[in-house]
Amino acid sequence: MSHDETAAHPDQPAQSTTYAAAGVDVEAGDRAVELMKSAVSATHNANVVGGVGGFAGLFDVSVLKDYRRPLLATSTDGVGTKVAIAQALDKHDTIGFDLVGMVVDDIIVCGAKPLFMTDYIACGKVHAERIAAIVRGIAEACAQADVALVGGETAEHPGLLGVDEYDVAGAATGVVDAENLLGPEKVEAGDVLIALPSSGIHSNGYSLVRHIIAEAGWTLDREVPEFGRSLGEELLVPTHVYTGELNALFTALPGAVHAVSHVTGGGLSANVARVLPPGLVAAMSRDSWEVPVVFSVLGDLGGVPRADRERTWNLGVGMVLVTAASAVDEVLAATPGSWVLGEVRTDDGSLAGELDYVQGAKGVDGGAAILR
Repeated sequence: MSHDETAAHPDQPAQSTTYAAAGVDVEAGDRAVELMKSAVSATHNANVVGGVGGFAGLFDVSVLKDYRRPLLATSTDGVGTKVAIAQALDKHDTIGFDLVGMVVDDIIVCGAKPLFMTDYIACGKVHAERIAAIVRGIAEACAQADVALVGGETAEHPGLLGVDEYDVAGAATGVVDAENLLGPEKVEAGDVLIALPSSGIHSNGYSLVRHIIAEAGWTLDREVPEFGRSLGEELLVPTHVYTGELNALFTALPGAVHAVSHVTGGGLSANVARVLPPGLVAAMSRDSWEVPVVFSVLGDLGGVPRADRERTWNLGVGMVLVTAASAVDEVLAATPGSWVLGEVRTDDGSLAGELDYVQGAKGVDGGAAILR
């Protein structure tokens, strides 16, 4: 060996190892940010300080000085296995509405106005156009709800997620004056339950949906006459975001609504019971609305018992407003498509033995609910 030749050390690699070789493409992440930047900026109002790209999103909360006793409300959620449908169809511009709906609509139910939101996307490989499409959907939904998208993160996890796999999550913060807080403390016997329609399955129960169609051998491109479109198109209908219309309702009719239930995981009865105080029961009528066909098609295809359908899916009810009896007509007029679902009664124990009676749901030792 000559003096200018070097023998490779047995513990040294034959060539250098880079972050890209490990599966992380920093440049793709930068491209995604450029593609989404304008959509994110469009959600910013005068309260957002700085622009896109900082380590933290900044929001000017000097507006809170106008509140007598401001309470901050916060929520976090994801979309669940509905992302598998988006990935299979390679359509990613609507899943953001599902994320925003799951997060900000959990804040509006207590009467709080959502102020700002952040998102988090974990993926096996950054496909810039795909990530940008997801975030554009999030931004469009935020703009519709008048919520600023002040920050987010895209994380590439090669080896943990497949190259075409991703998951999304988000968090939001809102504010309500203590005197305007909605919830069980304001609910009383004689209140009327007003239902707001869902846009379909929303983002809950997709593990059951996917199991049903897998067992039946249905593919997402299957044309379903009852839907008037393909199975995949029906399953990817985005979640309706209620925050904007409920903000307007609370402003126009202060005091008319006493509590609100967001019908998500656990179904109608369990979620309504959460917003009632002990000693009261929400008596709801199955005959008050027509269940959208997507639920009957899937339920019948999988032989899903009625009880499982009702505790897994929203069955066409996206929100329930617990309303003062004197304000029912005004609330119905202000919420297109809504209907009277039932009423709040004193729980005298006579319903407790019935099969569909639900009490103490979601860890809340509160009121009860029953579908009859």
